[in-house]
Amino acid sequence: MGMLTLIPSCGFSCTYHQHQIIPSHPLMAQSSMEKVGSGSRANTGPLNGETEKFSGVLRRRSVLLSGFSLLSSAVIGFPSESLAVVKQGLLAGRVPGLSEPNEEGWRTYRRPDEKSGGHGVGWSPIIPYAFSVPQDWDEVPVSIADLGGTEIDLRFASPKEGRLFVIVAPVLRFADNLGEDAKIEQIGPPEKVINAFGPEVIGENVEGKVVSMNVAEYSGRKYYQFELEPPHVLITATAAGNRLYLFSVTGSGLQWKRHYNDLKKIADSFRVV
Repeated sequence: MGMLTLIPSCGFSCTYHQHQIIPSHPLMAQSSMEKVGSGSRANTGPLNGETEKFSGVLRRRSVLLSGFSLLSSAVIGFPSESLAVVKQGLLAGRVPGLSEPNEEGWRTYRRPDEKSGGHGVGWSPIIPYAFSVPQDWDEVPVSIADLGGTEIDLRFASPKEGRLFVIVAPVLRFADNLGEDAKIEQIGPPEKVINAFGPEVIGENVEGKVVSMNVAEYSGRKYYQFELEPPHVLITATAAGNRLYLFSVTGSGLQWKRHYNDLKKIADSFRVV
């Protein structure tokens, strides 16, 4: 025997048993008992007429609900299974190249090999790059109207902490003798690089704004690291293949004050892979 409760419009409940609906509303229950005690004469009263009408409504609703239940079971499955499907779909649709959070809540983004963007006919595919961000950072759309124009390859942002973008530019814009595997030191020393490319990042001359310069090396590749103020910007520059990479991390004054350590960690994590 199965129990089926109807809510909320009619305020009645009913029991489904052997294809019959036995009402549990007080008036209907009374009518049912009168029917049992009085024989066929109990069917002639006005109350029983209303009962029959209402029972018909309940039967139709029962059939509809039964059909919906079967459809739900066939298509959706049990509640836990349906939630798992939704969760899996969301995970499958997340930003391509972005890993699951690690134990510290940070995720690593690696530019997918199949991602489009060649910056000109005849250019080789962009060598992938990677960086790490806290869990609440997500990719945001790139516009050709952005500072940096069509050479902005990627943008990320966090409403709480700040934003970042990656510029990938052909090295032939700066020199024609760097070959097919350019090194950042071939383009010039840190001072030359930041004076030449800093304006592309902040939209103005960088003279007097460079707070610090540093040269780091990972896996044989050098990275120039700069901190500018104002505006508050961390820039990492390197070269690979026939491209120059500029990785910029910035935030408002309040974001800079509250989340500087995270912003610095993001900037220092940039690697060409």
